[in-house]
Amino acid sequence: MADAKDSFMVDAKPSRTPLTQISNKQHRSLLMVQNILRILVIVFSAASIAVMVTNNQIVVLFTIPFEAHFYYSSSLKFLVAANGVICVFSVFTLIINFLLRRQGSHRKDYYFFLFVLDIVMTVLLISGCAAATAVGYVGQFGEKHVGWLPICNHVGKFCRTNMVSLILSYLAFFSNFGLTISIAYNFILSSPKNDSG
Repeated sequence: MADAKDSFMVDAKPSRTPLTQISNKQHRSLLMVQNILRILVIVFSAASIAVMVTNNQIVVLFTIPFEAHFYYSSSLKFLVAANGVICVFSVFTLIINFLLRRQGSHRKDYYFFLFVLDIVMTVLLISGCAAATAVGYVGQFGEKHVGWLPICNHVGKFCRTNMVSLILSYLAFFSNFGLTISIAYNFILSSPKNDSG
């Protein structure tokens, strides 16, 4: 009976070691995926801002010049501001992640705080995308029920360039959404239930 107990204890110890090694390997790969997604958020947001801010078009209607610029639309300004906030936030968190990784610190409270902030940034960015999409739709097709005429047939270059900026913003949103899911998955893997079994 002592032999059976000893063999059980000997068998139990090796099975725990590979589990923790897999967990550490998964943790490192998840952090790498999160950093890549955060870099994508920075690139897409910065590109969207650059495209939107430099976009303008001057047209002459009935001998009167009109300028189309993002600054004249509160929805497009909101999209630029949302992209700016998420870009700056992502740069700071990438730097903090790098510093914490060099120190070897894995604080769960920091990751939870980061998870909550990433959710807020995701909601902020999708609201900016939705507002700009609504304005773009009205600019492209008009709204006959309230008498708003489409303007994209007059400022086609401006509308097409805004669409590129909007697509980049949506790519930033999907990258940030994937980042949020990745952080949530990291919490699930590091929960006490998964650590014990």
